[in-house]
Amino acid sequence: MNAQILSVPDAIRARRTTRHYRPDPVPRELLDELLDLAVEAPSAWNMQDRSIVVITSAAGRRDLSIAAFGQPQPLEAPVVLVFVAETAAWQAENADIVELAGRNGAWNAEFTAMFNSRNEFHSLRQRGLTRENAVKNAMIAATYVMLAATSFGLSSAPMNGWDPDLVKKAIGIDDRPDLAIAVMVAIGYGDSAPPHPGRRPRERAVFTERYPSS
Repeated sequence: MNAQILSVPDAIRARRTTRHYRPDPVPRELLDELLDLAVEAPSAWNMQDRSIVVITSAAGRRDLSIAAFGQPQPLEAPVVLVFVAETAAWQAENADIVELAGRNGAWNAEFTAMFNSRNEFHSLRQRGLTRENAVKNAMIAATYVMLAATSFGLSSAPMNGWDPDLVKKAIGIDDRPDLAIAVMVAIGYGDSAPPHPGRRPRERAVFTERYPSS
């Protein structure tokens, strides 16, 4: 990682979704750094109810391309990250989360008791929202990866067009109803710099206090 690293604002402005990639591999050291940064992403109650499956084999990437209706990114990019939402993670004891937060001085006794009660997660289950909650947390981690990749001179493509059953089969979790696919992210060196398609002005998307009435 000798190249100049972009700042977070510069990475946000420079990131583009890239569909085509050169065959150059992503150095293992760089991939490890991306994954270390991904797991730094926040999650509700620090539940960390998301995992990342790293696919680099030609066979695995071919299966993901098939699952994505033949899109080229998994075939061309040397790395595809599959973000898995763990919808039932909150039901485990998760003692390691509590222990580490206490050791780091991040949680007091009151917050630890609230975490252990799982009251918010019971409420989410009653409202049928545990999957949505885990997917949100996985998507935050995916965003971290894409911005970090851009800062290191890599290209990426968030992929949301795929058959979830085929993606789950490709990564060996087709028998796990408690796991859901949040997003796939292709990572590599783009074969060109895609132009910015543009964004609407901030006034079209940012409002004060209340969403405008129609």
